Amino acid sequence: MSETEDFIERRVIELEVRLTYQERMLAELDDVVIELRAELARLAAKASRFEEQLAHGVSDAPANAPPPHY
Repeated sequence: MSETEDFIERRVIELEVRLTYQERMLAELDDVVIELRAELARLAAKASRFEEQLAHGVSDAPANAPPPHY
């Protein structure tokens, strides 16, 4: 093999290694995005329920409970 062929072979191997690393990183980032999207949906649903409760005046405290400072 000539020097040029050796150089090209080393360069191709280096690029393959980089590509493999980037593919793995992309898959990991995709997993994180999926988890965050699910968490965002849960939080949005929870916020919506809280907004609904506030709009209807519903609270977690019993109706005739004394104020917390008693």
